[in-house]
Amino acid sequence: MAPHRDAFPRRIGWGLSLLYEDRDIIVVDKPAGLLSIAAGSERDRTAYWALAEYLRKKGEKRRPAVVHRLDRETSGLLLFAKSERIKRTLMDHWTDLVTGRRYIALTEGDLRGQAGTLPAAGTGGWSLIDAPLGTDRGGHVRVSTGGTPARTWWRLLGYSGGYSRLELELETGRRNQIRAHLAWLGCPVAGDSRYGASIDPQGRLALHAETLVFRHPAGGRSGGQVLEFRSPAPF
Repeated sequence: MAPHRDAFPRRIGWGLSLLYEDRDIIVVDKPAGLLSIAAGSERDRTAYWALAEYLRKKGEKRRPAVVHRLDRETSGLLLFAKSERIKRTLMDHWTDLVTGRRYIALTEGDLRGQAGTLPAAGTGGWSLIDAPLGTDRGGHVRVSTGGTPARTWWRLLGYSGGYSRLELELETGRRNQIRAHLAWLGCPVAGDSRYGASIDPQGRLALHAETLVFRHPAGGRSGGQVLEFRSPAPF
């Protein structure tokens, strides 16, 4: 399970940075604007393709295996498996192995004094959005009665110039969960016109996957060594 001796981080194509690699897993830092995997007619400009090319050029006769994704305009940390066995371990035991996924976001509006669906008392300043998510006829993920349970913890890091800067942690991992939950609070992620944002100070969706903590999947369901990665938010 020893990591390769190559220096980290390393740029490996399409702005993707390799942060860690061993015989089982790869951790990368994805830039905004890059798809995690192919979608529609766009198949080559993806994190998956860049990693597949990286492994091919190294002479490794394997392809990366996707275990989770980030939206195209979300930047930050992604974990890939290097075998179907490790992929299956991660997907079957995700909640046991992955112990921390934190994001940074800039949102429109003032969240000072605002709470989610639970008070922050006794939680170190964290509030919880506990609101089910469903998909509307237009394909947008929205808070919906009878939808799939979704829970997002958040806390305010600061407020300035009409923006709230938040730290968020996913308790569940639904598609577009953070974006839909913050829009439901009335403070969409800055730059997220899909969810009602009217301003775009960063020229991109202001959402970044900053921290990823997990037990190495080679240890099975109980996991092995705890690995922690951090990618400082660009805003």
